[in-house]
Amino acid sequence: MGSRPLEDSIKTDFTGRLDYVGYLDLDQILSAQKPLSEPEHHDETLFIIQHQTSELWMKLVIHELRAALQFVQQGNLGPTFKILARVKHIQRMLFEQWAVLATLTPTEYSQFRGVLGNASGFQSHQFRLIEFLLGNKDADSVSVFRHRPAIHAELELTLRSPSLYDEFLIYLGKQGFSVPCAVTERDWSQPYAENNFVVEVFKSIYEEPAQNWDAYEMCEKLIDVEEQFSLWRYRHMLTVERIIGNKMGTGGSSGVSFLRKALHIRLFPELWSVRTEIGA
Repeated sequence: MGSRPLEDSIKTDFTGRLDYVGYLDLDQILSAQKPLSEPEHHDETLFIIQHQTSELWMKLVIHELRAALQFVQQGNLGPTFKILARVKHIQRMLFEQWAVLATLTPTEYSQFRGVLGNASGFQSHQFRLIEFLLGNKDADSVSVFRHRPAIHAELELTLRSPSLYDEFLIYLGKQGFSVPCAVTERDWSQPYAENNFVVEVFKSIYEEPAQNWDAYEMCEKLIDVEEQFSLWRYRHMLTVERIIGNKMGTGGSSGVSFLRKALHIRLFPELWSVRTEIGA
């Protein structure tokens, strides 16, 4: 059987020095799984880690989207292409994680579901931030976070600020495209409504990509992100239905039927509508 001798240059004495555990704060992260079932149910650890790792990935998505927002505000689309490509891959990781949770059977989950009380994914403020940053504004959803003032304030600020899509449309207006004022000067806390004039703007961009390359590329990067977001929503709904059927959600929602309604939400509606117009 082969072996690999330890190389002389490898550091082994970390007394008083920063090591891997310390840099990543693994003592805190790996002790953050605290099952509540008694006796402890084997699969509750899976359930906790699934959601904790999702929150970590979502933290990175928020970090990246905020950076993209700043670049668009500065009129610099180039750096956003890599950022949104990264977001797309993070979303793929979030999508794939549902396959792990789907190994939890209805029988297993029912044996510890009660310890969740009313805790629910609907109360994920990071998921709500991602929705707001991408333009799916819902003022009513913020009320869930009143008991956490700092989180509530952050959500309110993001709710009332332009989304990434809003900033892109503002950018296009500054570049001379005929983006209507009704789109670029509005109450940002309200859900975005599709505008036919914006469809025409995108049609002109898609018909002459060489002359509008940055805007053209941005359109496709945004579509990538929304496509992955929609796939994530669908996989989430399907996993929930597989595990609890049509039971009510722990947070009080109708469960699968509530999740199904979200499948019809379009974050960037004109970028989908323009596909019907191109070549027609």
